[in-house]
Amino acid sequence: MGSEMEPLLLAWSYFRRRKFQLCADLCTQMLEKSPYDQAAWILKARALTEMVYVDEIDVDQEGIAEMMLDENAIAQVPRPGTSLKLPGTNQTGGPSPAIRPVTQAGRPITGFLRPSTQSGRPGTMEQAIRTPRTAYTARPVTSTTGRFVRLGTALFEYIFHHENDVKTALDLAALSTEYSQYKDWWWKVQIGKCYYRLGMYREAEKQFNSALKQQEMVDTFLYLAKVYVSLDQPVTALNLFKQGLDKFPGEVTLLCGIARIYEEMNNISSAAEYYKEVLKQDNTHVEAIACIGSNHFYSDQPEIALRFYRRLLQMGVYNCQLFNNLGLCCFYAQQYDMTLTSFERALALAENEEEAADVWYNLGHVAVGIGDTNLAHQCFRLALVNNNNHAEAYNNLAVLEMRKGHVEQARALLQTASSLAPHMYEPHFNFATVSDKIGDLQRSYVAAQKSEAAFPDHVDTQRLIKQLKQHFAML
Repeated sequence: MGSEMEPLLLAWSYFRRRKFQLCADLCTQMLEKSPYDQAAWILKARALTEMVYVDEIDVDQEGIAEMMLDENAIAQVPRPGTSLKLPGTNQTGGPSPAIRPVTQAGRPITGFLRPSTQSGRPGTMEQAIRTPRTAYTARPVTSTTGRFVRLGTALFEYIFHHENDVKTALDLAALSTEYSQYKDWWWKVQIGKCYYRLGMYREAEKQFNSALKQQEMVDTFLYLAKVYVSLDQPVTALNLFKQGLDKFPGEVTLLCGIARIYEEMNNISSAAEYYKEVLKQDNTHVEAIACIGSNHFYSDQPEIALRFYRRLLQMGVYNCQLFNNLGLCCFYAQQYDMTLTSFERALALAENEEEAADVWYNLGHVAVGIGDTNLAHQCFRLALVNNNNHAEAYNNLAVLEMRKGHVEQARALLQTASSLAPHMYEPHFNFATVSDKIGDLQRSYVAAQKSEAAFPDHVDTQRLIKQLKQHFAML
């Protein structure tokens, strides 16, 4: 009996480490010997599903259309801590913007790339409207997949996901709901999904609420929370997730949803608490491990962050970003022998120029750390060769130019950096400092005010503004 169990345990281990192909192959070998082994069938089906699974709940790319034509603002000036558009300053004990970089939207970069948080900007309005939104996820297959048996549901899924024809899908769902005398919760959820895609958030909210009254499902809670996030009501979404946890205690996707919202609201410490709860339920959850690791790194604990990133490596995550993070952790944890090999591996695994640019940028940091300014200069230049919109590299190149006394070159680089990333305070502050040194006080003051708007608690900016005001008073 013991020897027969071993292949199944190995296959399950492969599955947990996200080596889905190996898992499926091993299950196939087991099924050749005993075709009626249900455990092997189920595990093989799950492995094959995970390889191609698209999770509609995780998929939410904010395109130009959503950004420009958003009419769902609730309040023009929301109270602090109630809006995702204005996450506010960091009052929650997490790392400050001085050491934690932010996204283009001005929020802290998380340890995990999500479709909605750092999506590449679509090139045209047409693209933003027509692109089918799909993404891979680590979420387990949920109960809705059991409904594919019926022809109507399969047809709806085809029209909605594959053809991306939301209007036709909505017509089909409306007819089906009518046919079922408004008693089938599943069709109500599908109508809600269509309304959500069409940007009709209030109508979607009604459908999801109606579906929840009939049948409480984890998916419906997640969809409804997405509606509230789109309406910029994070507090309502948090309360909804907590209601969901009362009905489904320990549900990983709900815990993860709460953590994400806290993270977007810049409440890093609360987010970390919920990610730890996620790991208690599922200790192979990639997003939770990555985000906790990232939080430890920015809280000046690179040794602990290193443990989390090594855990991801053991689980079979093998990509450029992970080796990039490992290289940085090794450098700051003073394990210099591993630093360069990690970055070399990251460069080898870089799938596009933006990834390579990030690696070169971090290598530039390492060069600055060891005092080799020429190497640093080359690394930041290579970062810009790979990604001409890399604001941080422009900023750091400008600092190196300032050290050499090349003031005008530094100012030109800083202007480029601040136009690319207006939410970063560093280019504004550096521009103000350089302008102050050469006596261009007016431009220095304007830049210092922009720096203060980006990061109100920055002491050096406040000091510079005070000095400039004294100058102006004396004139």
